Amino acid sequence: MLHPGLIRLILLDIFRHLDERDKPYFRESREERFGTTLEAACADHEGKLASFRQSLAPLRATLQGQPYLGGAAPNYADYLVFGAFQWPRMVSRFALIAEDDPIAGWFERCLDLFDGLGRRALPGN
Repeated sequence: MLHPGLIRLILLDIFRHLDERDKPYFRESREERFGTTLEAACADHEGKLASFRQSLAPLRATLQGQPYLGGAAPNYADYLVFGAFQWPRMVSRFALIAEDDPIAGWFERCLDLFDGLGRRALPGN
C-alpha cells in the first residue's frame, strides 16, 4: 500500500539521483510502466500528498495507541514500514509526513533504533 503512493511523490527525485548513464533506462522503463512521462506521473504533488497522507490512516491509528506497530517494542512490521519511509528520506527533501503526525514521532524513534543506524544514513539533496 505504501509504495504505490510513495513512488508518484518521489519518482523524479529518484531520477535526479541516478548516474547519468542509468537515467535513459530508468526513464524508459518507468515511463513504460506508468504509461506517461516521469513528469506527468509526478504532477499534482500536493493532491497526491494529501491522498497519500489519508492512506496512512491505519498506521496513524495504530501509532496513536502504542509507540511501535509491534506494540511496546518494534518488530518486523516496524522495520518493513520504516524501510518504505527511509527510502524517500534518502532521495528526496519532500516532506511526506506532517511534523505533528504520530507517524513522524514513530519514524524518529525508528531512526534511533540500533544506536541510530537509520539516522546515520545521510539523506540525498
